[in-house]
Amino acid sequence: MDQKIALPALLRRAGLPVGLFEQEKVYVTTAQLFALWRSVGETSSDPGVGLKLGSETRMARSHPAGIAVLCSRTFEDALQRLARYKQLTCPEEIRVERGAREASVEFFYVEATEPQPDLLVDMVLSWILSVGRHGTDSQITPLRVDLARPAKHRSVLESHFGCRVHFKADRNALIFRSRDLDTPFVTHNEEMLEVIGTHLELELKAQNASANIGQQVKQTLSRSMAGKRPTLEDVAKELGFGTRTLQRRLTDAGITFQQLVEETRRELAHHFLKQRAVELNETAFLLGFEDANSFYRAFQIWEGTSPGEWRARHCPEEAVPLQTRQVATSVTGAFGPVFTNAKGRK
Repeated sequence: MDQKIALPALLRRAGLPVGLFEQEKVYVTTAQLFALWRSVGETSSDPGVGLKLGSETRMARSHPAGIAVLCSRTFEDALQRLARYKQLTCPEEIRVERGAREASVEFFYVEATEPQPDLLVDMVLSWILSVGRHGTDSQITPLRVDLARPAKHRSVLESHFGCRVHFKADRNALIFRSRDLDTPFVTHNEEMLEVIGTHLELELKAQNASANIGQQVKQTLSRSMAGKRPTLEDVAKELGFGTRTLQRRLTDAGITFQQLVEETRRELAHHFLKQRAVELNETAFLLGFEDANSFYRAFQIWEGTSPGEWRARHCPEEAVPLQTRQVATSVTGAFGPVFTNAKGRK
């Protein structure tokens, strides 16, 4: 892509910390991910920037999941692997529905509470098509593209996808001929697929184990954080484990207790700050900080801004108040997963 966008300015426009990508592991919510891509779209003067980003296959080929997809037997096999291994990168679902004549491929961000940014839609659909074109040596062309947005930049989109675009649809999807899904991949490599597939299945298993024990710990922390910082021993007792057993399970899952404490505090901070009935000092108490200053410093590191400024941007004045005494017991399970780009995650 010829156009360059200054990253610090982009992050500020999206309301994200300027040093976000300087961390070893980058955690963002689906809303933050949407804000980032929305800002890219607002900053770029190129209406096809998302299409170009989605057509870039070099990065996909350097990632094990991308290699496995290209080593698949057919286009349908590739799409199914794409849907399965997408779980390793972010909370996004890719759904493939095959009928007698047509087959649709659409994607969903399972924790989204707002429409997907146009640029992100363009990028993902372009990426899916690029996989098909690359694997079949350009034998795949969609019948049409369905887009939920109003008509805009039709010629750019139709030129890229090589088909008509249906705007104001009830979904964002690529529509192929059903027989296209049976098209063999010229990049098929059974030996490579066996090696990489085994590795990815182990990653999925480990991730599921990590999510299970990690979620249990975070749910326990969210119930017992108010007024104190729970210890590993406290949480182990609450879960019915010995301290060493819990520590071993966390180690096996590749996560630390400190990491889970920070994630839980950050998620709860977002929740409490959206409730204007909860004062900032009360939020510090509910998160188990010794004082408000400690909370302010931690929040500045997390978000690159103060709690008050964050609340002003994310919490409208007419927000419905939530009784403080109800907060600690009502937030469990109310948050979408936080995900990392440590393994190529978005």
